[in-house]
Amino acid sequence: MASTGFPQDAPDLDKYSSMEKRVLLAVALSFAVLYGYQALFPPPAPVDKPAGSSAPQSPATAPDSAEPATGPTSPASPPQAAPVAGTPVVADAADRDITFENQSVLAVFTTRGGALKSWRLKKYQDAAREPLELVPHTVPPGTPRPFTLSVPDAAISATLAQALFKPSADTLQVTSGSATLAFDYQDASGLTARKEFLFTADSPYVIDFSASVSQSGQELVPTIQWGPGIGSGVVTASAMGTYSPPSQPIFYRDGSVSRIAASDVSENAVQEGAIGFAGVDDHYFLAVAVPGGRLMRVEYRALDVPLDSPAGTVAHFINWSARYTPAPSKARFFLGPKDFDVLAAVDRDLVRSIHFGYFAWLVVPLLRALKWVDSYVGNYGWSIILLTILINVAMFPLRHKSVVSMRRMQEIQPEVKAIQGRYANLKMTDPSKQKMNTELMSLYRERGVNPASGCVPMLLTLPVLFAFYSMLSVAIELRGAPFAGWIHDLSVHDPLFITPVLMGITQFVQTKMTPTTADPMQQKMMMFMPLVMMSFFLWAPSGLVLYWTTSNLWAIGQQVLTNRLIGPTKPSGARPPAERRVKNVGGGKTDQALKERK
Repeated sequence: MASTGFPQDAPDLDKYSSMEKRVLLAVALSFAVLYGYQALFPPPAPVDKPAGSSAPQSPATAPDSAEPATGPTSPASPPQAAPVAGTPVVADAADRDITFENQSVLAVFTTRGGALKSWRLKKYQDAAREPLELVPHTVPPGTPRPFTLSVPDAAISATLAQALFKPSADTLQVTSGSATLAFDYQDASGLTARKEFLFTADSPYVIDFSASVSQSGQELVPTIQWGPGIGSGVVTASAMGTYSPPSQPIFYRDGSVSRIAASDVSENAVQEGAIGFAGVDDHYFLAVAVPGGRLMRVEYRALDVPLDSPAGTVAHFINWSARYTPAPSKARFFLGPKDFDVLAAVDRDLVRSIHFGYFAWLVVPLLRALKWVDSYVGNYGWSIILLTILINVAMFPLRHKSVVSMRRMQEIQPEVKAIQGRYANLKMTDPSKQKMNTELMSLYRERGVNPASGCVPMLLTLPVLFAFYSMLSVAIELRGAPFAGWIHDLSVHDPLFITPVLMGITQFVQTKMTPTTADPMQQKMMMFMPLVMMSFFLWAPSGLVLYWTTSNLWAIGQQVLTNRLIGPTKPSGARPPAERRVKNVGGGKTDQALKERK
């Protein structure tokens, strides 16, 4: 029988078993070596692909055939995918505030867009007695904030507006010298943007702004979006509307300042060329770019924002932007009060933003005189009174001469009317009418009276009165300045209306005492003028009413003094034409005629 061979095959089976063990051990050792090598020497991260190339698929979208990773995950394990287009490379981690402060301003910037969020003035207060805010906060979401950048490409502009810029500092305080606050942004698409804000302690309301934007190495010229400006946009209604105008576009070009009414903004939306300054202002404050004659394009757009409180209120803003050619480098911006000395220190032409009117040449010396007096008195109310007295003392000779001349004209008025009455029935073209003028001139020479001497001195004082009026109407020094008692702000009306009533009374007394050559009807009409003036000044700034009342009191005192110097009015022997005899309709005599016959 043939042998099966099993007894002979047993040693070969053991041989195969030992070989399988060695193979399995070798495989296990190989895995151990590979795992250890990967743990000790991880592979390098792949190089980012250039913009425009396709991004590798993430594990969530990998094909089903991909084998899952085995073994525990190491800290440096699998490399992350390259960033897609628009992924921030240089940016801040979150939307946060960056604070800035100097001796006059408390400001807040935001990393969202690297823009200005708040600009509060320490030296000026709002109705709640808090530092005054010049950046509007009642605007719709998404409205550009000051120093937001935009370019012709809408997608890039949207990115710049929402990007989280990386700031150079978390806080910045400038008490001396100068300092720079920078914001940087860069993403994987090749978009790079940088903003620099230079602050100087000597010019607390000035920002020197530089900006650069590039896409894949190509420079782009950005437009500086300011957004709405300035203040709350709500204007309190007033009978003296000129004291609280809404914010409006303003620009200085070719030697003149232009202001655009809200209703005309759409027709004058674009201004470009060599502009001295351009932006938005209200009665006391200003937000403008100051290119100093460099080429610039400014665009304006009216923006009305309905408010919830009080119901039905609408805030009126002017949305504006500025574009320099080339990109802005240390472009100067002013955001602060329309204080003459502050504006002059920034740019001499910037003082033209204060609306002094036709008598600006006289208003400026008066304003400097008021500041000089206040430097000693320390109260603008008393400074106004003292400066008014000084001005009236200087004008005393002119007013005295005018009053004396009017007194003499009043004394000879019956004779003047008698002469005029004799020629009353003659036409102006009648040659005999010239005899009336000859007789009047002879009368003036005989009595030593010059008809113009009563008007000319008063006309010379009018520029001073108008200039003082203009100065007190726009002087920011009076804003929030207290006087005494119930008057806590000389730039607003008297809350108790005491000073306007006092002004009306003194105006009435002055009118009653002033000599006049007007007929009785005109004199009665003149007595209504104090009432008209009082109603007109009810809502005027109390500083202006204080000046006018002081002037009236001075005029009353001067009239009393003049009357004592020149004595009482001399009676005239001439019979006025009103006393002529007239006949009644029935042929009889009037009572007046009968009296004259007796």
